[in-house]
Amino acid sequence: MKYFYLNFLLFIGFLCYAQEGTQYRIRTIAFYNLENLFDIENDSLTFDDDNTPEGRRHWTLERYQKKLSNLAKVISEIGNDVTGTSPDVIGICEVENVKVIKDLISQPVLLPKAYGIVHYDSPDERGIDVALLYKKAAFLPTASASHRLILQDDAGNRNYTRDQLVVSGLLDGTPMHFLVNHWPSRSGGQARSAPNRIAAAKLNKRIIDSVQRLHPDAKLIGMGDLNDDPIDDSLKKVLKTKGHGKATTEAFLFNPMEKLFKKGIGSLAYRDEWNLFDQLYFTSNLLSDHKGTFRYWKSGIFTAPYLLNKEGQYKGYPFRTYAGGNYAGGYSDHLPVYLYLIREEGE
Repeated sequence: MKYFYLNFLLFIGFLCYAQEGTQYRIRTIAFYNLENLFDIENDSLTFDDDNTPEGRRHWTLERYQKKLSNLAKVISEIGNDVTGTSPDVIGICEVENVKVIKDLISQPVLLPKAYGIVHYDSPDERGIDVALLYKKAAFLPTASASHRLILQDDAGNRNYTRDQLVVSGLLDGTPMHFLVNHWPSRSGGQARSAPNRIAAAKLNKRIIDSVQRLHPDAKLIGMGDLNDDPIDDSLKKVLKTKGHGKATTEAFLFNPMEKLFKKGIGSLAYRDEWNLFDQLYFTSNLLSDHKGTFRYWKSGIFTAPYLLNKEGQYKGYPFRTYAGGNYAGGYSDHLPVYLYLIREEGE
């Protein structure tokens, strides 16, 4: 187990009450949309044909292995500047199956981290799922479930999409719940597709309410590619998230990404505009400052220089695997997001 010493002079804006030499435990929680992490096999039950050697994208073993190496590098560095290691818990989306996840955590830079996997197959037409990775030394899962989102198109036909994953367990002995999402896209336009994300938010709310009924003091962190920004109705009107707040007796969901978004910071770019679809939000009891319990410290977007295009039409955009229909050999069209939980330790 690693401990980290926060210097009062360096962190006065955060730990105004701290004494120099106070001992803390810091855990990094992250989310990353891996942008079409497919293997090269053709699955006859899903529309993955483009992502095969014979498909439109000419998805070869060499390209697959390069993407695994690229993504592993990113994951290994999220939060590293503070904790000296990779995230303790990380939600991921756009993964085809458990095989690609196993291949990912078996990459040389991640293998020593000893990540475990919680994954369920979703009915998504493209065959992509969400999953949770966790360091076995930090988090012990005790229960998990995959919740189905039932949608219909304009003709009344079933619209198959991703499930929502909830994982409960112990983070260094503290009961925690993680909710991993990949809400319906904006295909067909933001307004036309908005009801699908409202439905996703309502399912999210039901899951959170259910967890809180069983565990009134539950500490829960939601995360995902929501395909909505922090100020959209799915967050503000359904989940009723707040972008500012402090520890009170009032229970609410705090969304630290809202403040970032209002500053013009995003996790993906489209037509010269940034969106912040990749978000982390959590129950307000993680704002409480009690010795011996985890509390929220700060959040951010991981923007290592190599994750952004340095030149060309998409200069400054995330450096993705394919751009304009051509293979680019990058990482993802999304940037990872993260937050730190911190707990004061006894002598």
